[in-house]
Formats: sequence, C-alpha cells, structure tokens
Amino acid sequence: MPPVTALEPLDTDEDALVRALGRVMTVVPKLIDADLKRDAGISLTEYSTLMHLSESRDRRMRMSELAAACDLSLSGMTRAVARLEIEGFVRRFQCDEDGRGWFAALTAAGLARLEAAYPTHLEATRRRILDHFAGFDLAEVARVFDELSTAD
Repeated sequence: MPPVTALEPLDTDEDALVRALGRVMTVVPKLIDADLKRDAGISLTEYSTLMHLSESRDRRMRMSELAAACDLSLSGMTRAVARLEIEGFVRRFQCDEDGRGWFAALTAAGLARLEAAYPTHLEATRRRILDHFAGFDLAEVARVFDELSTAD
C-alpha cells in the first residue's frame, strides 16, 4: 500500500460541487427517462441503444461494444436488445468471423422509432441539461466531463 499522507478536507465549495455532481448523475438520467417514457413511450436505455446502432457502421454493433457504448453490463444490454427485438426494432445475429459473438442490428422500424422519439429526447436534453449551462464554455465543460469519465 502507498504511504498515507495527510489529506486536506474538502472546502465548502468543493463539497457542494461533489455532492451536486452525485445528485446530477443520479437524478438527470431518471428525469430524461421519465420524459421519454411519458411522451414517447420508450426508455432512455432503449433510446440510447437505438441511437448508438443508428450511428454505427452498417447500423450494427457487437453486443459487447453496444453494451460499452450504453454503459450497461452485457446482461443488461442483452435484456434491452431482447425487448427491442420483440418490438421489431432490432435483430440479433451471430458473428460470422468467430461464431461466438453476437451482433445487434437496427431495423427500418427501429430507425423510425428512434426518429419519432428524437424530438422528446432533444427537448428533455435541452430543458434538463443544456438550458442550465447558458453562458458557459460548453467545449470546456465537455472536456472536463470527458476527463472525469476516463480517469483511472
């Protein structure tokens, strides 16, 4: 173990930021999820899944890559894709290259579903997040958030 060094406690502003960030990470996705479910009939997880597939090459991704892109476990992604597959929005098929992996592919119905939900997602994203950052350097905020999310 590394030697224990004296740590300086958080000051009032630092503590307030850390606590607020924790609330934001928990509450905002729930709020956007509720908006999407209420106004578009789709969950945030399902929307994110369709979105990532729509942006990928050939509108398909390996299940493991899709899970990572959506910040879900592989089993969580499998459940989400299974729900979408039942609705006809996604189809799964085995990887020809290695025979072990599985792909998820966006269907035409899935793309239409994503496009129908997009206005709700956009409005919720603006109202729940972006409107609160008016006057901030968004590129710098994004850089800091990216740095936080990739730190080890």
